[in-house]
Formats: sequence, structure tokens, C-alpha cells
Amino acid sequence: MSDYCTRDGAARLAAQIKEFWRKRGFEVDIETRDEGFVAAMRSARTDVRSDMVNGMPRRPLPQAS
Repeated sequence: MSDYCTRDGAARLAAQIKEFWRKRGFEVDIETRDEGFVAAMRSARTDVRSDMVNGMPRRPLPQAS
């Protein structure tokens, strides 16, 4: 099981999401953000943020000429 809250795990997850939607013809903007120490987790966390709405991409990939 992967830990998607670490910096490396969040980067892998972001790449997987971006590739998933690229293969289906959509462009998504995804970034990771270090959010610092979280007492409930007893560790630091890294969040994955995107421009998707309700988990769906907002725009198709630009068409090649």
C-alpha cells in the first residue's frame, strides 16, 4: 500500500491522475502542496490539488493541427 500523503507519494499520485485523463483526451492541472505537520496524522502531509470539478476535467486536450 502506498502512502499518498508523503511528498513522493503525492507526486506519483498526481502523475497517475494526469496520465489517466490525458489518455482519455483531457488536460488537467495538478500540483502538490506541502501542508506541514498534522497532529492527527503525527506527521507532515503533502496535498494533491487540481483544477478538476467534482473529479472531472474542465477542458479537452488542444487538437493538433
